[in-house]
Amino acid sequence: DHKEAVVSTQSTGEPLNPIKQDVKKGKLRFVNNVFPYHGYIWNYGALPQTWEDPNHVDSGTGAAGDDDPLDAVEIGSAVATRGEVKQVKILGVIAMIDEGETDWKLVCIDRNDPMADSLSDIQDVEAKMPGILEATRDWFRIYKVPTGKPMNEFAYKGEWKNRDFANNVINETHGYWNALMSGQNAKINCSNTTVTSSKSNISVDEASGVLGSQPDKSGDGPPVDASTQDHCFVSRTVPEKVCH
Repeated sequence: DHKEAVVSTQSTGEPLNPIKQDVKKGKLRFVNNVFPYHGYIWNYGALPQTWEDPNHVDSGTGAAGDDDPLDAVEIGSAVATRGEVKQVKILGVIAMIDEGETDWKLVCIDRNDPMADSLSDIQDVEAKMPGILEATRDWFRIYKVPTGKPMNEFAYKGEWKNRDFANNVINETHGYWNALMSGQNAKINCSNTTVTSSKSNISVDEASGVLGSQPDKSGDGPPVDASTQDHCFVSRTVPEKVCH
């Protein structure tokens, strides 16, 4: 049976940025099943120690960053568990524009995946896994439409950029993260135990105190609305060849 696609996010305003299920308008957030997809079509996560600076307008996209780490889709065959850390090979990137903000989407693969040795760059993905890049772009274009949002757009005419381009994006956003960690930010809680030069560095004992203060899990939470299993149908304004 398919399970609901939970939208989890790093709570950047809280100490140590815990991973939690996202909440919108007081309700737990799930990804709509937009036909022909069911939830996420790959493992979806983020690259640590990166930050898309909302004060920096990217020269290529013409839009400022979305105030989050770089998003990453991992296209290996194994389904990840929530919070799992994977070592990946970076393969490429696409520049999504989400409500006027730059929201880069990296594509990568688990280094331990059977396909990893045959994939080194974006053209390898096109050759070895035909259809997945088109389906990924289509998914990101339409996934918010059932919630009343417009279709997302893409810079660079929706072109997937190669590994070198992606690594440049990673290096640039890592620089913004370093600047974030060395200063103060009113919205983002930068408390950490590893970046000793950070103004927000705390001891392991202090971090343990933060974890110990969290409420114990009790029960399974509220019931999931049956509508999370429904399929939504969206008319495309831009065609995608999702099958070969």
